[in-house]
Amino acid sequence: MALRFYNTLSQRVEEFLPARDNTVRMYTCGPTVYDYAHVGNFRTFTFLDILRKWLRASGFRLDHVMNITDVDDKIIRNAVAQHKTLGEYTEIYIKAFLEDCATLRLERAERLVPATAHIDDMVAAIERLGAGNHTYTSDGSVYFRISTFPEYGKLSHNDFSGNIAGARVDVDEYEKTDARDFALWKAPKEGEPFWPAAIGPGRPGWHIECSVMAIKYLGETLDIHAGGVDLIFPHHENEIAQSESLTGKPFARFWLHVEFLMVEGQKMSKSLGNYYTLRDLLDRGCQPEAIRYLLASVPYRKSLNFTFEGIKSSALAIDRLRNFKLRLETDQYPAGVNEPLLARTAQASQAFTDSLNDDLNTAEALAAVFEYVRDANSAMDSGEFRAANAAPALQFLGRFDSVFDVLRPTVNSGDLSDAEVESRIAERAAARKARNFARADQVRDQLLEQGIILEDTKSGVRWKRRSK
Repeated sequence: MALRFYNTLSQRVEEFLPARDNTVRMYTCGPTVYDYAHVGNFRTFTFLDILRKWLRASGFRLDHVMNITDVDDKIIRNAVAQHKTLGEYTEIYIKAFLEDCATLRLERAERLVPATAHIDDMVAAIERLGAGNHTYTSDGSVYFRISTFPEYGKLSHNDFSGNIAGARVDVDEYEKTDARDFALWKAPKEGEPFWPAAIGPGRPGWHIECSVMAIKYLGETLDIHAGGVDLIFPHHENEIAQSESLTGKPFARFWLHVEFLMVEGQKMSKSLGNYYTLRDLLDRGCQPEAIRYLLASVPYRKSLNFTFEGIKSSALAIDRLRNFKLRLETDQYPAGVNEPLLARTAQASQAFTDSLNDDLNTAEALAAVFEYVRDANSAMDSGEFRAANAAPALQFLGRFDSVFDVLRPTVNSGDLSDAEVESRIAERAAARKARNFARADQVRDQLLEQGIILEDTKSGVRWKRRSK
């Protein structure tokens, strides 16, 4: 099965190939750094990480740009209230975001671009839009006239034909049925930071930031533009209007949007006050890999209900996979090969591939893995597993983990489960048997750092948790 994605623009699942030279030119909306990102945000960023890894596994190169929105209404309001410059205020949350991404094992985009580093580019783009009669100025602010873009609404699939009356809006987010001219450049209010410019002192609107940085680094037409479903309108709709008015070309070939993370039937959001940051979850003893597993376990176009029971179930699923890997690496099997099981391994690997090729159906991909683990464990228990079956099984497990990245335990991230401790002890025993004493000592020291004390006795290794 060829790689296919659901394209919000066409409302169809379409086969995906990059436009040229086997490189996927992808732009994704990064964080607005006015606060710590919550775990609902990280559902989107985890999807983007799975997408990156699967595109690469599919043989494509990546040129991925993610923006950092470090100037917008909320940032300015909070920075002014705290008597800080924009840079002083946003530095804290940019650093926290990058740390949280590393904790969740999210790869960094090839280019991570802050909006405030591209003000001159935005001013130039606004001037070009003005030269094309797409803008007007009012009270020192510059607005995009959406009546000059007849296709407005083609991404959100809203019919605005009778609702484009020339009213304008200054805020960045507004109702999904409210088609208004939006600010490209905002005149400063008293006490607000601003940039001097030929179009007047001010600062960019949120929407122009992404258009300008995407085109600057990736060209006039992107292969993929992705983000959360809440960005379809107005943000991504406005990006299309600006960008295509600038270039006369399609802005993005594929639009991929991630559904909400829900809490008791409502989307997780700061405005509703029903959110957890990653740091909140770590403080409650949740393992980063279990959080990552949960966020990736439901296909991205379906909403995911967040519960602590779900994180617990994710941790148990990871333990099952780690224990299977441990059996493959340490158990002794009769020589030879079980041919039907070898064919079963190949079939599971193909099912895993087909599932991810089918619009990144992570639930089906995980099902393929666990059904195989069940069958292989049964073969081990019945004595039918053979030594030559281990390497293909480990290869399949490695392929799974090259995308999901949950098998290696996180060091210094809270208490290890009993199964994780036993897995690490077995790894140490295997290292000692191979006379790799440096690795054995490293495992012992890592366990000690996580509060696990080992005691070597004549009857084997005993362990206990250090009292807190």
